[in-house]
Parts: sequence; structure tokens; C-alpha cells
Amino acid sequence: MPYERARKQLPESPGPARETTGVQRVTVPADDAGQRIDNWLLRTLKGVPRSHVYRILRRGEVRVNGKRAKPEYRMEAGDEVRLPPVRPEAEAGPRRVPDSLIRTVESAIVHADEDLLVIAKPPGLAVHGGSGLAFGVIEALRASRPDEPLELVHRLDRETSGLLLVARKRAALRTLHALIRDGEMQKRYLALVRGQWDLGRKIIDVPLDVRGKQGGERMVKVREGGKESQSTFEAVDFYGAKATLMQVDIATGRTHQIRVHAAWANHPIAGDDKYGDREFNAQMRELGLERMFLHAHAVSFEWPGSRKTFAVSVPLPPELAGVVDRLATSRRKRSRRR
Repeated sequence: MPYERARKQLPESPGPARETTGVQRVTVPADDAGQRIDNWLLRTLKGVPRSHVYRILRRGEVRVNGKRAKPEYRMEAGDEVRLPPVRPEAEAGPRRVPDSLIRTVESAIVHADEDLLVIAKPPGLAVHGGSGLAFGVIEALRASRPDEPLELVHRLDRETSGLLLVARKRAALRTLHALIRDGEMQKRYLALVRGQWDLGRKIIDVPLDVRGKQGGERMVKVREGGKESQSTFEAVDFYGAKATLMQVDIATGRTHQIRVHAAWANHPIAGDDKYGDREFNAQMRELGLERMFLHAHAVSFEWPGSRKTFAVSVPLPPELAGVVDRLATSRRKRSRRR
């Protein structure tokens, strides 16, 4: 669908942080139902730095219906949210999103309609600010399109490339979240893994748990009592005993899910510095791999009501396609020598 690529004029620099002198209690309207509370706070407490928003969440100062709220909590219509006073140290306004980042994100849009933007996210670009990063995809889009209530439908790891959905309307966000919860959105990835995959079409559904940090970063482990997760792995192409190109469909979207499931199956993803194999990664670097080989390749679903099918896909980016080509060339040479 055609759409305008020219971004809107950037808004004026925001004013000071919204200051409150006492505790506020806000009732969540129906239009805001389904949003993560961290995203809702960032929009409600305009101008308050992201770091301060997450600080008050960590300290338990934000409560929903009398209970401490975790950042990932999705709000329901009628929830009562307790907001603490905005403190003086949070009064500095946020920095402006760099024009270069806005141009990068706008040029990565591969589909736009009245409900949805689809971004072919480049590797190395975070979907949102945090963990030492001031800005990500969603901040750039909001700066470019200040009149739209844009919200992330799901997330991708910073080093994962590929399709990212952003809702342009609150109603669309609620619908898409319901599709994800009900397992009616198909998300397909391409991954290069170590060794020759000999497990056939394999459903991996071991539970995942985020426990502590390693080197300042979250680590996810297979652990009984963890969150339900499911990934379906199927081989696409084999490169001898060295590597296999896999298609991975996910029924859940847990943190680092595909990476941990692949490592659990003893076939870690190429270039994964956290859960991967150091020797295999070194071999893949010799073939030109300079990042993790994980790419969000395709998304499809049916819009409820109209039953109209939505489907979009993007091929492997050149740097990953080049690695696959070199593996295939090496395979052909070995075959000729036999």
C-alpha cells in the first residue's frame, strides 16, 4: 500500500517534566486497555525521563488496584493506577531524537495502512530506549509522527533483524495483542545454527525463566516453573556437519526464546555471544558473519471481523545472505572433490 515517506515536521522541544505535588489516582479508560503500564506511564508522565519512570516502577511506587505493578503488566479498563509525585530530580526534559535515527527508521518502513506500520528493523537498533540507550525505533516514530498514538505490538532483540509491528490506533493494538495471546498470529524467523540438524520438525516447549544478570545483562534459562514457551524448528538447508539454516515459528514471545531453545537443543545460533558456541562463532566470522544470525522473516494473521488475511515478509539482509552463499559454495566444492 502506498504511503508517504516524508516525515512530518518535528515537534518543538518538550517542556519541563510534568510535576505533581501529591499522589494521584487515575482510572484507566477503555481506549488504554491492553497497553503495557511502562509505555502508558511514559506517555502519561510526559517529559519525565525514562530512567525515572522505571525507577518508580522498581521501587513499587506505581500500584494498580493496590498492588505493585511490574513494567510488563497490561492494563485493563477500570484499573485504578496510583501515581507517585514527580520528584524534582526528574524535571529535566528528554533529549530530542536525532534526525539521522528518524531517517533510518522511516526508510525501514515496508508497509503502512490506517492501523499498522511494519518496520524492517536493522540489526543493532533497539526497539525502544533503555539499558543505556536513549532512543529506539518507537521513540523515532513518535518524534516523526507526533499526532499518532503509536505503540509497539511486540519486541525484537536489539541484534535481531526483521519485521516489527507498530500499531497506529489503540483499537488495533488491542486486537493484535489478543491475536498474539490466542496464538493466532504467525511469526516466522530464519536462523543459522551449529551442526547438522537431525531432529526433524521439532517443537521445543521447555519453560523459560529470567534469573539475574551476567555481565550486566539479563540471562534466560530453561527452568521448571518458568514461563510457558513454544518454538517449532524445521530445517531449510544443510551445510554438511558445519551448520543448518532453520525456519523457526514461535507460538509465544518470551525474552531470548529462540536463542535459548536452540542452545538447549545443542544447536546454538551462529554469532550469539550470550548463548552460543565460541568456536562455532569464530568459524562463522571467518565466513563474514559479524552479527547474530537471527532474522524475523514473516508475519501473518487474519483481522477479526473482516477475516482479511494480512501477510508480509522480508528476505535475509545482504550480510546474512552472503554467509549462506559462502556456506553453499563450500558445500559444492566438497561435493566435487568426492
